[in-house]
Amino acid sequence: MALGLEASGFPFLWVLPRVNSDDWVPDGFEEKGMVVRGWAPQLLILNHEAVGGFVTHCGWNSVTEGIAAGLPMVTWPLFAEQFYNERLLVDVVKVGVAVGSKVYALPGEKGGLVKASEVEEAVRKVMGEGEEAEERRRRAMEMARKARRAVEDGGSSYEDARNLIRELLEKKAEKITGEEGE
Repeated sequence: MALGLEASGFPFLWVLPRVNSDDWVPDGFEEKGMVVRGWAPQLLILNHEAVGGFVTHCGWNSVTEGIAAGLPMVTWPLFAEQFYNERLLVDVVKVGVAVGSKVYALPGEKGGLVKASEVEEAVRKVMGEGEEAEERRRRAMEMARKARRAVEDGGSSYEDARNLIRELLEKKAEKITGEEGE
């Protein structure tokens, strides 16, 4: 990933786990981008105006945060439902570019490696110029608008949450009433 990010020529912020993070970073790498070790406020970062794309492992929380931020994404699934989430981003919503991960394996495991050139190419497709990249960014912004509408008063997610709360309160009232009547 480090070599692919570096080769893309775009500025980047890369968040690494605090444990053994120095093993992942080539010498001189931090002069080309920003590396954060440990926890970082992902939502704040994704919603910052300087951020133009997001490399994601396609976990559901990251997918929804990227969509809500209106960002095109480089998709790098590792395991579980992440491969399905990648298909949603790349083939259905069309805001993602696959980095080429096809095998259910953690990084470093046999079959789980992705070449630096594949990372570079995916980052350039997301961050670069041209009609395809512009259309991907346009779709990402449209998805963000739809996501905002869904959680506003009267939106689908807002109404679904309201209905759930109403149903739970009704069930609670039934239980209380049922217990008192016995």
